[in-house]
Amino acid sequence: MADEQKQEMGKQKIRKPGGGGLSSLVQAESMVQVALAMPIGCVLGWLFGHWLDHRFHQGWMGVTGILLGAAGGFIQIYRTASRYISRRD
Repeated sequence: MADEQKQEMGKQKIRKPGGGGLSSLVQAESMVQVALAMPIGCVLGWLFGHWLDHRFHQGWMGVTGILLGAAGGFIQIYRTASRYISRRD
C-alpha cells in the first residue's frame, strides 16, 4: 500500500517556479513600472530643476531636470524590460 502511494506521488506534476497566479501578478507589476517610469522621472526631474532654478536664480535647470528625469525613466524601462525578457528565456 505504501509503495502504491509513493508511485502516485512520483507521477504528480511538478510545478515550475514562477508558474501560477503569483507569476501573473509579478508580470503586471513589471508592466506598471514600465508605464510609470517615464512620467514619474520627468515630474521628479522637473520639480528638482524648478527648485534649483529658484534657489540659484537661473532659468535653465528645470529643463535640464526634465531631460535627466526622462533619461532616468528610459534607464528604468530598459532594466525592467531586460529583466522581463531574461525571465522568459
